[in-house]
Amino acid sequence: MQSVKTFIVSSIIVLSIAGCRNKDEQAITIKGSDTMVNLVSAWAEGYMTANPKTSISVDGGGSGTGVAALISGTADIAASSRSIKPEEEAQGKVNGITPVEHTVARDAISVIVNPSNPVAELSMEQIAAVYKGEITNWSKVGGPDEKITVLSRENSSGTYAFFQEHVLNNKDYSKAALFLTSNATIVQEVSANKWAIGYCGLGYLIEAKGKIKPVAVKKDAFSAAVIPSEETVNSGAYSIARPLYLYTAGEPKGLVKSFIDFAMSEKGQKIVVETGFVTAR
Repeated sequence: MQSVKTFIVSSIIVLSIAGCRNKDEQAITIKGSDTMVNLVSAWAEGYMTANPKTSISVDGGGSGTGVAALISGTADIAASSRSIKPEEEAQGKVNGITPVEHTVARDAISVIVNPSNPVAELSMEQIAAVYKGEITNWSKVGGPDEKITVLSRENSSGTYAFFQEHVLNNKDYSKAALFLTSNATIVQEVSANKWAIGYCGLGYLIEAKGKIKPVAVKKDAFSAAVIPSEETVNSGAYSIARPLYLYTAGEPKGLVKSFIDFAMSEKGQKIVVETGFVTAR
């Protein structure tokens, strides 16, 4: 998986190319999900290699940022790790834009700890209790007598919203939680903090292998503990799995349609696997 630093450099290059493109070139702007940013960047690189007269600008910032850019007309495509909200869809229509959803990949939200943490598995109930602030010490979930440092994405993140809905059952996050700007920041903090817990997209497990440890998740106290992977997402065994989306302003046409067709092609779906995610089908 490409590093975040590599992506930032790539984005600057893409933007520079976009700024000096000639009149024969076509350009689109994609904004949104931090979870998807390396995947979308890899798609953009592959597409531009095959279509050298195109320029694709890719930027992260979170799913909410991407959807806001789409419905305000400042992005051609929004990358989102959550479904569009009714209020966002309504605002789009006020602006004359009808967002159309395209499922382009699948992901598992991986609950992660430091490799030196002896806790290897947690139930969905335990994870929820930790993130709601009801459990604050590792000793309550089979670990040592150490305070838990809870790390989350910030509220513009689609991962934040999905985790809140599907793990916390729409309850509030703990007031003691630290809200960080990206998957990479959470991974970095967990790798440095022996008693931290965080979550990230499946693809980040590849990039940070050895620096973090995925926790096996149990649906309930009596279920088998399951590690997030392509296989467990495909089988339905892993509990915190989700689709990943690209949203367009209406039915896609021209370069936007061509790019989405590329993402869904055999080559595009191979890139999905190479970046650590799960194919859309």
